[in-house]
Amino acid sequence: MKMEKEPKKLVFGATPIFLLLSLPLLFLGVDFFVGNKIPFDRWMQYFSISESSFGGGRAINRTIEEQQFMKFHLARLVRGEDRRNLDATGFACDKSVHSYVCVSSKPVTILVSNMTIYVPSDRDEPTVAVRPYARQEETLKDITPVNMVRYSTNTTQPPPACDFHHQVPAVIFSSASTGNIFHEMNEIIIPLYITTKHFQSRVQFILEDYKQSFINKYGVVLSHLSEHDVINPADNLTAAHCFPASIVGLRYHDNLALNSTEIPGGYSMPDFKQFLRQVFNLKFSHVSQIPKPRLMLLSRTNTRRFLNEEELIALIKEIGFQIIVIRRSKIVSNLTRFSQLINSCGVLVGAHGAGLTNEIFLPAGGVMIQVELLGTGWGSDTYYGNTARAMGVRYLRYRIEAGESSLQKLYGENSTVVTDPDSVYRNGGYRAARTVFLDQQNVRVNLVRFRETLVEAFSIITDWGGK
Repeated sequence: MKMEKEPKKLVFGATPIFLLLSLPLLFLGVDFFVGNKIPFDRWMQYFSISESSFGGGRAINRTIEEQQFMKFHLARLVRGEDRRNLDATGFACDKSVHSYVCVSSKPVTILVSNMTIYVPSDRDEPTVAVRPYARQEETLKDITPVNMVRYSTNTTQPPPACDFHHQVPAVIFSSASTGNIFHEMNEIIIPLYITTKHFQSRVQFILEDYKQSFINKYGVVLSHLSEHDVINPADNLTAAHCFPASIVGLRYHDNLALNSTEIPGGYSMPDFKQFLRQVFNLKFSHVSQIPKPRLMLLSRTNTRRFLNEEELIALIKEIGFQIIVIRRSKIVSNLTRFSQLINSCGVLVGAHGAGLTNEIFLPAGGVMIQVELLGTGWGSDTYYGNTARAMGVRYLRYRIEAGESSLQKLYGENSTVVTDPDSVYRNGGYRAARTVFLDQQNVRVNLVRFRETLVEAFSIITDWGGK
Protein backbone atom coordinates (compact mmCIF):
# COMPACT_ATOMS: atom_id res chain seq x y z
CA MET A 1 0.00 0.00 0.00
CA LYS A 2 1.33 3.35 -1.00
CA MET A 3 1.65 5.74 1.95
CA GLU A 4 0.74 9.35 1.27
CA LYS A 5 2.70 12.07 2.98
CA GLU A 6 0.86 14.21 5.50
CA PRO A 7 0.56 17.87 4.60
CA LYS A 8 3.51 19.77 6.09
CA LYS A 9 2.45 21.64 9.22
CA LEU A 10 3.95 24.86 10.42
CA VAL A 11 5.17 24.27 13.95
CA PHE A 12 6.65 27.03 16.11
CA GLY A 13 9.11 25.97 18.80
CA ALA A 14 9.07 27.49 22.28
CA THR A 15 12.07 29.70 21.61
CA PRO A 16 10.64 31.53 18.54
CA ILE A 17 7.33 32.07 20.36
CA PHE A 18 9.20 33.49 23.34
CA LEU A 19 11.13 35.83 21.09
CA LEU A 20 7.96 37.07 19.37
CA LEU A 21 6.26 37.73 22.67
CA SER A 22 9.36 39.42 24.08
CA LEU A 23 9.98 41.84 21.22
CA PRO A 24 7.29 44.36 22.22
CA LEU A 25 8.67 44.43 25.75
CA LEU A 26 12.21 44.90 24.53
CA PHE A 27 11.16 47.76 22.24
CA LEU A 28 9.49 49.45 25.18
CA GLY A 29 12.89 49.63 26.81
CA VAL A 30 14.07 50.11 30.36
CA ASP A 31 11.75 53.07 30.95
CA PHE A 32 8.77 50.75 30.71
CA PHE A 33 10.08 48.60 33.53
CA VAL A 34 11.03 51.56 35.70
CA GLY A 35 7.70 53.30 35.10
CA ASN A 36 5.86 50.16 36.07
CA LYS A 37 8.17 49.57 39.04
CA ILE A 38 9.59 46.40 37.52
CA PRO A 39 13.40 46.56 37.61
CA PHE A 40 15.02 45.09 34.55
CA ASP A 41 17.10 42.62 36.55
CA ARG A 42 13.96 41.43 38.35
CA TRP A 43 12.22 40.91 34.99
CA MET A 44 15.23 38.95 33.73
CA GLN A 45 14.88 36.61 36.71
CA TYR A 46 11.43 35.53 35.65
CA PHE A 47 12.38 34.73 32.04
CA SER A 48 15.03 32.06 31.66
CA ILE A 49 17.03 32.93 28.57
CA SER A 50 18.81 29.91 27.12
CA GLU A 51 22.18 30.05 25.44
CA SER A 52 20.53 28.88 22.22
CA SER A 53 18.31 31.98 22.27
CA PHE A 54 21.00 34.56 23.00
CA GLY A 55 24.70 33.82 22.85
CA GLY A 56 25.48 35.19 26.33
CA GLY A 57 22.20 34.27 27.95
CA ARG A 58 23.60 31.62 30.22
CA ALA A 59 26.29 33.95 31.49
CA ILE A 60 23.65 36.66 32.11
CA ASN A 61 21.55 34.27 34.15
CA ARG A 62 24.55 33.10 36.11
CA THR A 63 25.55 36.67 36.92
CA ILE A 64 22.04 37.54 38.10
CA GLU A 65 21.83 34.39 40.20
CA GLU A 66 25.20 35.16 41.82
CA GLN A 67 24.11 38.70 42.64
CA GLN A 68 20.86 37.52 44.19
CA PHE A 69 22.71 34.77 46.08
CA MET A 70 25.21 37.29 47.43
CA LYS A 71 22.61 39.85 48.50
CA PHE A 72 20.42 37.25 50.18
CA HIS A 73 23.26 35.87 52.28
CA LEU A 74 24.64 39.28 53.13
CA ALA A 75 21.20 40.21 54.46
CA ARG A 76 21.28 37.18 56.78
CA LEU A 77 24.03 38.88 58.78
CA VAL A 78 21.79 41.72 60.01
CA ARG A 79 18.28 42.04 61.39
CA GLY A 80 15.67 44.63 62.29
CA GLU A 81 16.69 48.24 61.66
CA ASP A 82 20.09 47.12 60.36
CA ARG A 83 18.39 44.97 57.72
CA ARG A 84 16.25 47.92 56.66
CA ASN A 85 19.36 50.11 56.43
CA LEU A 86 21.09 47.51 54.29
CA ASP A 87 18.11 47.25 51.95
CA ALA A 88 17.77 51.03 51.68
CA THR A 89 21.40 52.15 51.49
CA GLY A 90 23.45 49.03 50.80
CA PHE A 91 25.33 49.47 54.09
CA ALA A 92 24.70 48.50 57.70
CA CYS A 93 26.66 47.85 60.89
CA ASP A 94 25.34 45.47 63.54
CA LYS A 95 26.76 46.09 67.01
CA SER A 96 25.78 43.47 69.56
CA VAL A 97 26.99 42.71 73.08
CA HIS A 98 30.04 40.89 71.74
CA SER A 99 30.59 41.56 68.05
CA TYR A 100 30.67 44.44 65.59
CA VAL A 101 30.01 43.56 61.96
CA CYS A 102 29.69 45.98 59.03
CA VAL A 103 28.16 44.78 55.76
CA SER A 104 28.16 46.48 52.37
CA SER A 105 26.07 45.05 49.55
CA LYS A 106 27.45 47.72 47.22
CA PRO A 107 30.73 47.39 45.31
CA VAL A 108 33.70 48.49 47.41
CA THR A 109 37.31 49.44 46.84
CA ILE A 110 39.80 48.27 49.47
CA LEU A 111 43.17 49.95 49.81
CA VAL A 112 45.13 47.41 51.82
CA SER A 113 48.11 49.67 52.58
CA ASN A 114 46.09 51.36 55.34
CA MET A 115 43.06 49.01 55.39
CA THR A 116 40.60 51.59 54.11
CA ILE A 117 37.36 50.50 52.46
CA TYR A 118 35.59 52.93 50.14
CA VAL A 119 31.82 52.36 50.12
CA PRO A 120 29.65 54.35 47.66
CA SER A 121 26.81 56.32 49.24
CA ASP A 122 24.22 58.95 48.38
CA ARG A 123 26.19 61.44 50.45
CA ASP A 124 29.45 61.66 52.36
CA GLU A 125 29.17 59.99 55.76
CA PRO A 126 31.48 59.86 58.81
CA THR A 127 34.17 57.20 58.58
CA VAL A 128 33.36 54.04 60.51
CA ALA A 129 36.32 52.34 62.22
CA VAL A 130 35.98 48.64 63.01
CA ARG A 131 38.49 46.40 64.73
CA PRO A 132 37.64 43.10 63.00
CA TYR A 133 37.71 40.76 65.98
CA ALA A 134 34.77 38.70 67.18
CA ARG A 135 34.81 39.52 70.91
CA GLN A 136 34.71 43.28 71.13
CA GLU A 137 34.97 43.23 74.93
CA GLU A 138 38.49 41.81 74.68
CA THR A 139 41.51 44.13 74.72
CA LEU A 140 41.70 45.20 71.08
CA LYS A 141 44.85 47.32 71.09
CA ASP A 142 46.66 44.70 68.98
CA ILE A 143 43.86 44.59 66.38
CA THR A 144 44.45 46.92 63.43
CA PRO A 145 41.31 48.98 62.70
CA VAL A 146 39.60 48.95 59.32
CA ASN A 147 38.36 52.37 58.21
CA MET A 148 35.15 52.35 56.18
CA VAL A 149 34.76 55.56 54.16
CA ARG A 150 31.27 56.17 52.81
CA TYR A 151 31.71 58.63 49.97
CA SER A 152 29.31 60.35 47.62
CA THR A 153 29.62 59.33 44.00
CA ASN A 154 29.98 63.06 43.25
CA THR A 155 32.88 63.51 45.65
CA THR A 156 35.96 65.36 44.49
CA GLN A 157 38.14 62.61 45.97
CA PRO A 158 37.03 59.30 44.47
CA PRO A 159 38.61 56.03 45.62
CA PRO A 160 41.78 54.83 43.91
CA ALA A 161 41.50 52.92 40.66
CA CYS A 162 41.23 49.15 40.93
CA ASP A 163 44.34 47.02 40.50
CA PHE A 164 42.48 43.76 41.10
CA HIS A 165 38.83 42.88 40.46
CA HIS A 166 37.18 40.10 42.48
CA GLN A 167 33.85 38.41 41.84
CA VAL A 168 32.94 37.47 45.44
CA PRO A 169 32.47 39.45 48.69
CA ALA A 170 35.51 40.32 50.80
CA VAL A 171 35.55 39.11 54.42
CA ILE A 172 38.03 40.94 56.65
CA PHE A 173 39.09 39.60 60.05
CA SER A 174 42.17 39.66 62.28
CA SER A 175 44.47 36.90 63.47
CA ALA A 176 46.28 39.07 66.01
CA SER A 177 45.16 37.10 69.08
CA THR A 178 46.64 33.68 68.40
CA GLY A 179 48.81 31.10 70.13
CA ASN A 180 46.04 29.93 72.47
CA ILE A 181 43.67 27.33 71.05
CA PHE A 182 40.73 28.53 73.14
CA HIS A 183 40.93 32.07 71.73
CA GLU A 184 41.70 30.79 68.23
CA MET A 185 38.64 28.54 68.18
CA ASN A 186 36.35 30.74 70.22
CA GLU A 187 37.07 34.10 68.63
CA ILE A 188 38.26 33.32 65.11
CA ILE A 189 37.43 29.86 63.75
CA ILE A 190 33.89 29.39 65.09
CA PRO A 191 32.87 33.02 64.31
CA LEU A 192 34.38 32.64 60.83
CA TYR A 193 32.27 29.52 60.28
CA ILE A 194 29.14 31.30 61.57
CA THR A 195 29.74 34.34 59.36
CA THR A 196 30.70 32.66 56.09
CA LYS A 197 29.53 29.04 55.89
CA HIS A 198 26.26 29.98 54.16
CA PHE A 199 28.19 31.61 51.30
CA GLN A 200 29.28 28.12 50.18
CA SER A 201 32.95 29.12 49.77
CA ARG A 202 32.08 32.10 47.56
CA VAL A 203 33.99 34.66 49.62
CA GLN A 204 37.50 36.09 49.68
CA PHE A 205 39.31 36.33 53.01
CA ILE A 206 41.55 39.28 53.82
CA LEU A 207 43.53 38.47 56.95
CA GLU A 208 44.38 41.59 58.88
CA ASP A 209 47.34 41.33 61.29
CA TYR A 210 48.45 38.37 59.17
CA LYS A 211 50.37 35.63 60.99
CA GLN A 212 51.90 32.78 59.04
CA SER A 213 51.69 30.55 62.12
CA PHE A 214 47.92 30.95 62.07
CA ILE A 215 47.77 30.02 58.38
CA ASN A 216 50.01 27.01 58.97
CA LYS A 217 47.69 25.78 61.72
CA TYR A 218 44.27 26.65 60.29
CA GLY A 219 44.85 27.00 56.56
CA VAL A 220 42.96 23.77 55.89
CA VAL A 221 39.93 25.21 57.72
CA LEU A 222 40.06 28.43 55.70
CA SER A 223 40.30 26.46 52.45
CA HIS A 224 37.00 24.73 53.28
CA LEU A 225 35.26 28.10 53.78
CA SER A 226 36.69 29.93 50.78
CA GLU A 227 37.79 28.70 47.39
CA HIS A 228 40.28 31.58 47.11
CA ASP A 229 43.73 32.06 48.62
CA VAL A 230 43.83 34.31 51.67
CA ILE A 231 45.01 37.86 50.95
CA ASN A 232 47.84 39.09 53.13
CA PRO A 233 47.73 42.91 53.18
CA ALA A 234 51.50 43.03 53.68
CA ASP A 235 51.94 41.43 50.25
CA ASN A 236 49.65 43.96 48.55
CA LEU A 237 50.76 47.27 50.03
CA THR A 238 50.24 49.35 46.89
CA ALA A 239 47.23 47.49 45.56
CA ALA A 240 43.58 48.52 45.42
CA HIS A 241 41.22 45.54 45.40
CA CYS A 242 37.64 45.87 44.19
CA PHE A 243 34.84 43.60 45.40
CA PRO A 244 31.10 43.40 44.74
CA ALA A 245 30.46 43.51 48.51
CA SER A 246 32.24 43.29 51.86
CA ILE A 247 31.93 42.02 55.44
CA VAL A 248 34.14 43.52 58.13
CA GLY A 249 34.27 41.64 61.42
CA LEU A 250 32.84 38.28 62.48
CA ARG A 251 29.62 37.19 64.19
CA TYR A 252 30.03 35.82 67.72
CA HIS A 253 27.42 33.87 69.66
CA ASP A 254 28.95 32.72 72.95
CA ASN A 255 31.83 30.75 74.43
CA LEU A 256 32.62 27.88 72.04
CA ALA A 257 29.01 28.12 70.90
CA LEU A 258 26.84 28.24 67.81
CA ASN A 259 23.23 29.19 68.45
CA SER A 260 20.90 28.30 65.58
CA THR A 261 18.44 31.11 66.43
CA GLU A 262 21.05 33.89 66.36
CA ILE A 263 22.32 35.76 63.30
CA PRO A 264 22.75 34.42 60.63
CA GLY A 265 20.65 31.51 61.91
CA GLY A 266 20.56 27.80 61.29
CA TYR A 267 23.96 26.63 62.54
CA SER A 268 24.57 24.52 65.63
CA MET A 269 27.53 22.83 67.31
CA PRO A 270 26.72 19.43 65.71
CA ASP A 271 26.95 21.17 62.31
CA PHE A 272 30.31 22.62 63.21
CA LYS A 273 31.63 19.30 64.51
CA GLN A 274 30.56 17.64 61.26
CA PHE A 275 32.45 20.39 59.43
CA LEU A 276 35.57 19.65 61.50
CA ARG A 277 35.26 15.94 60.74
CA GLN A 278 35.33 16.74 57.04
CA VAL A 279 38.15 19.29 57.31
CA PHE A 280 40.49 17.12 59.37
CA ASN A 281 39.30 13.75 58.06
CA LEU A 282 38.32 12.55 61.54
CA LYS A 283 37.56 8.86 61.59
CA PHE A 284 35.23 8.40 64.55
CA SER A 285 31.84 10.07 64.82
CA HIS A 286 30.83 8.15 67.97
CA VAL A 287 32.88 6.77 70.82
CA SER A 288 31.41 3.29 70.29
CA GLN A 289 33.43 3.04 67.06
CA ILE A 290 36.75 3.15 68.94
CA PRO A 291 37.98 -0.47 69.37
CA LYS A 292 39.50 -0.04 72.85
CA PRO A 293 38.97 2.48 75.66
CA ARG A 294 41.58 5.19 75.12
CA LEU A 295 42.29 8.21 77.28
CA MET A 296 44.33 11.31 76.52
CA LEU A 297 46.03 13.07 79.42
CA LEU A 298 47.07 16.68 78.87
CA SER A 299 50.34 17.10 80.73
CA ARG A 300 51.31 20.67 81.59
CA THR A 301 54.95 21.63 82.02
CA ASN A 302 54.83 25.10 83.62
CA THR A 303 51.83 25.83 85.82
CA ARG A 304 48.79 23.76 86.80
CA ARG A 305 50.97 20.65 86.65
CA PHE A 306 50.05 17.26 88.05
CA LEU A 307 52.71 16.87 90.75
CA ASN A 308 52.05 13.12 91.00
CA GLU A 309 51.65 12.54 87.29
CA GLU A 310 53.46 9.19 87.16
CA GLU A 311 51.19 7.74 89.85
CA LEU A 312 48.18 9.18 87.99
CA ILE A 313 49.28 7.48 84.77
CA ALA A 314 49.66 4.16 86.58
CA LEU A 315 46.13 4.50 87.99
CA ILE A 316 44.66 5.21 84.55
CA LYS A 317 46.30 2.07 83.14
CA GLU A 318 45.16 0.00 86.11
CA ILE A 319 41.53 0.92 85.45
CA GLY A 320 41.82 -0.41 81.91
CA PHE A 321 42.53 2.55 79.67
CA GLN A 322 45.07 2.77 76.93
CA ILE A 323 46.68 6.13 77.67
CA ILE A 324 48.19 8.82 75.48
CA VAL A 325 50.12 11.48 77.38
CA ILE A 326 50.42 14.77 75.53
CA ARG A 327 53.25 17.03 76.55
CA ARG A 328 54.12 20.22 74.71
CA SER A 329 55.44 19.01 71.36
CA LYS A 330 55.29 19.62 67.62
CA ILE A 331 52.21 17.45 67.27
CA VAL A 332 50.15 20.01 69.18
CA SER A 333 50.87 22.66 66.53
CA ASN A 334 50.01 20.21 63.75
CA LEU A 335 46.27 20.47 64.23
CA THR A 336 45.40 17.86 61.60
CA ARG A 337 47.43 15.13 63.30
CA PHE A 338 46.53 16.27 66.79
CA SER A 339 42.78 16.41 66.11
CA GLN A 340 42.89 12.92 64.64
CA LEU A 341 44.70 11.67 67.73
CA ILE A 342 42.12 13.21 70.06
CA ASN A 343 39.31 11.85 67.91
CA SER A 344 40.71 8.35 68.47
CA CYS A 345 40.19 8.72 72.24
CA GLY A 346 37.03 8.33 74.28
CA VAL A 347 38.21 10.40 77.26
CA LEU A 348 40.14 13.66 77.58
CA VAL A 349 41.63 14.59 80.99
CA GLY A 350 43.30 17.84 81.95
CA ALA A 351 43.60 20.59 84.53
CA HIS A 352 41.61 23.75 83.85
CA GLY A 353 43.12 25.51 80.84
CA ALA A 354 42.95 26.18 77.12
CA GLY A 355 43.95 22.63 76.22
CA LEU A 356 40.47 21.45 77.17
CA THR A 357 39.16 23.26 74.09
CA ASN A 358 40.25 20.10 72.27
CA GLU A 359 37.12 18.40 73.61
CA ILE A 360 35.62 19.71 70.38
CA PHE A 361 37.43 16.90 68.52
CA LEU A 362 36.16 14.09 70.77
CA PRO A 363 33.65 11.77 69.12
CA ALA A 364 30.05 12.01 70.29
CA GLY A 365 29.53 10.09 73.52
CA GLY A 366 33.07 10.85 74.68
CA VAL A 367 33.96 12.19 78.12
CA MET A 368 35.89 15.28 79.15
CA ILE A 369 37.24 15.29 82.72
CA GLN A 370 38.26 18.70 83.99
CA VAL A 371 40.35 18.96 87.12
CA GLU A 372 38.95 22.13 88.64
CA LEU A 373 41.60 23.95 90.65
CA LEU A 374 41.07 26.43 93.48
CA GLY A 375 39.66 29.74 92.24
CA THR A 376 38.77 28.44 88.76
CA GLY A 377 35.15 27.40 89.33
CA TRP A 378 33.47 30.06 87.19
CA GLY A 379 35.92 29.72 84.32
CA SER A 380 35.80 25.93 84.44
CA ASP A 381 32.03 25.91 84.02
CA THR A 382 31.75 28.82 81.60
CA TYR A 383 34.48 27.91 79.13
CA TYR A 384 34.59 24.12 79.14
CA GLY A 385 31.92 22.51 81.31
CA ASN A 386 28.79 24.23 80.06
CA THR A 387 29.94 23.95 76.45
CA ALA A 388 30.47 20.17 76.50
CA ARG A 389 26.80 19.16 76.22
CA ALA A 390 26.29 20.99 72.93
CA MET A 391 29.34 19.14 71.60
CA GLY A 392 27.76 15.80 72.42
CA VAL A 393 30.39 15.25 75.13
CA ARG A 394 29.77 14.07 78.69
CA TYR A 395 31.36 16.40 81.23
CA LEU A 396 32.79 15.09 84.52
CA ARG A 397 34.22 17.59 86.98
CA TYR A 398 36.82 16.74 89.57
CA ARG A 399 36.92 19.63 92.02
CA ILE A 400 40.10 19.50 94.08
CA GLU A 401 40.20 20.06 97.83
CA ALA A 402 42.46 22.64 99.43
CA GLY A 403 44.98 19.99 100.48
CA GLU A 404 45.51 18.98 96.82
CA SER A 405 46.55 22.49 95.77
CA SER A 406 50.12 23.74 95.96
CA LEU A 407 48.67 27.09 97.08
CA GLN A 408 48.07 25.72 100.57
CA LYS A 409 51.78 25.21 101.07
CA LEU A 410 52.64 28.50 99.35
CA TYR A 411 50.19 30.74 101.26
CA GLY A 412 49.27 28.67 104.30
CA GLU A 413 46.14 26.66 105.01
CA ASN A 414 44.45 29.59 106.80
CA SER A 415 45.09 32.11 104.03
CA THR A 416 42.01 33.60 102.37
CA VAL A 417 43.57 32.52 99.07
CA VAL A 418 42.81 28.96 100.17
CA THR A 419 39.74 29.43 102.37
CA ASP A 420 37.98 32.11 100.28
CA PRO A 421 39.31 32.20 96.68
CA ASP A 422 36.56 34.63 95.63
CA SER A 423 38.11 37.26 97.89
CA VAL A 424 41.11 37.46 95.57
CA TYR A 425 38.79 38.44 92.71
CA ARG A 426 36.91 40.93 94.88
CA ASN A 427 40.00 42.65 96.22
CA GLY A 428 42.45 42.46 93.34
CA GLY A 429 40.37 41.82 90.20
CA TYR A 430 40.92 39.29 87.47
CA ARG A 431 44.61 39.99 86.89
CA ALA A 432 45.49 39.40 90.53
CA ALA A 433 43.39 36.23 90.58
CA ARG A 434 45.01 34.98 87.38
CA THR A 435 48.46 35.45 88.84
CA VAL A 436 47.52 33.34 91.85
CA PHE A 437 45.22 30.63 90.56
CA LEU A 438 46.53 30.13 87.03
CA ASP A 439 50.19 31.11 87.20
CA GLN A 440 51.16 29.86 90.67
CA GLN A 441 49.02 26.77 91.21
CA ASN A 442 49.85 23.09 90.72
CA VAL A 443 47.92 20.05 91.94
CA ARG A 444 48.66 16.74 93.66
CA VAL A 445 45.55 14.74 92.83
CA ASN A 446 44.04 12.56 95.55
CA LEU A 447 44.20 9.26 93.66
CA VAL A 448 41.58 7.57 95.83
CA ARG A 449 39.01 10.26 95.08
CA PHE A 450 40.02 10.65 91.46
CA ARG A 451 39.71 6.91 90.86
CA GLU A 452 35.93 7.21 91.22
CA THR A 453 35.79 9.79 88.42
CA LEU A 454 37.96 7.67 86.13
CA VAL A 455 35.87 4.56 86.75
CA GLU A 456 32.72 6.52 85.89
CA ALA A 457 34.29 7.70 82.64
CA PHE A 458 35.36 4.14 81.80
CA SER A 459 31.82 2.94 82.38
CA ILE A 460 30.32 5.65 80.16
CA ILE A 461 32.44 4.95 77.10
CA THR A 462 32.24 1.15 77.37
CA ASP A 463 28.46 1.12 77.82
CA TRP A 464 27.54 0.81 74.14
CA GLY A 465 23.89 0.57 75.11
CA GLY A 466 24.03 4.29 75.88
CA LYS A 467 24.97 5.11 72.30
